[in-house]
Amino acid sequence: MNSASGTTIVALILTIALAGTYLGAGLVKLLRPREKLTQQANFAWARDYTDQAVKGIGLAEVLGAVGLVVPWYTHILPFLTPVAAVALAVLQALAMRVHLRRGENKVLPANAVLLLLALVLAVLRFAQL
Repeated sequence: MNSASGTTIVALILTIALAGTYLGAGLVKLLRPREKLTQQANFAWARDYTDQAVKGIGLAEVLGAVGLVVPWYTHILPFLTPVAAVALAVLQALAMRVHLRRGENKVLPANAVLLLLALVLAVLRFAQL
């Protein structure tokens, strides 16, 4: 296997993992009422935000997941895929800020991993353009 095909496989794995994660997380925020979300410990942060803000975050996650997949694999505006990956990394950085402010340190490693994976995917996809 040459390095180009290895890079392609790594990018594919990252795409599947990140798109699945963000699609699932976004749909939960879009489809569940904020009041139900805030009953779960991992969504306590949502108490600090309006219904519209939580739905907006969910929509950003869903659109980011779609942006990781559709432009690249349809070959329609493929530069949007690494842009979506960068946007998701920014979203994670903002999530980390919220969790730090709230003292929710247990979730920070997961946020950091998602941020780093999104940045790696962005670099790989920019290099493949």
